[in-house]
Amino acid sequence: MHIRQLLRRKGADVATVEASASIRTALALLAEHRVGALVVSADGRSVDGIVSERDVVRALHERGAALLAEPVSSVMTADVHTCRPDAGVEELARTMTDHRVRHVPVVDGEALVGIVSIGDVVKARLDELESERAQLVDYIQTP
Repeated sequence: MHIRQLLRRKGADVATVEASASIRTALALLAEHRVGALVVSADGRSVDGIVSERDVVRALHERGAALLAEPVSSVMTADVHTCRPDAGVEELARTMTDHRVRHVPVVDGEALVGIVSIGDVVKARLDELESERAQLVDYIQTP
């Protein structure tokens, strides 16, 4: 399965935040969209970085409550692992595991076209396994 197919199933909506927005604003967006990461983007179409709940929690532990007024740029990851829509799900799973990332923006050229979480990858893989199982059962039960 390709990432393009996965995005068709789950949708291509991506929650974004500007680098200059406060951490407090980012937390509100994370809660509003019920996601674990936001793509940092000045225009909603490019990837300037990514900020996750984990980034905020670690920084909050180090810097305290004053962090909430700081800009997203102070905690975001600027060197973002991305993938293309034609990448395979297994390839992306390897990338996520190797680099210990849970969210990967999907870009077509320079344009942001979606985001995939580790949960999306696991669900896609489980769906593939269930389909294979059903085909095998059907094959075995066919006289």
